[in-house]
Amino acid sequence: MPHTFDDLVHLERSAVAAHAALDTADDPATARAAWVTAPAAFHTAVTQYAETEGESRVEVEMRVKKAVRHAEAG
Repeated sequence: MPHTFDDLVHLERSAVAAHAALDTADDPATARAAWVTAPAAFHTAVTQYAETEGESRVEVEMRVKKAVRHAEAG
């Protein structure tokens, strides 16, 4: 399924949230599994998006992370 830039932002936010949840999780095993799965889904989607758009995967990932961090700071 093709991803949009907004999809990538959503996936990165999910990965950040999964990482943050590790400290407060009632079930550490489930939290760790989410923490592993969310970033993997993000990286797969970034690679697909970059290939589809003819862009550098690294550049796409940097733009997404900047968008997520900028939104968190604001």
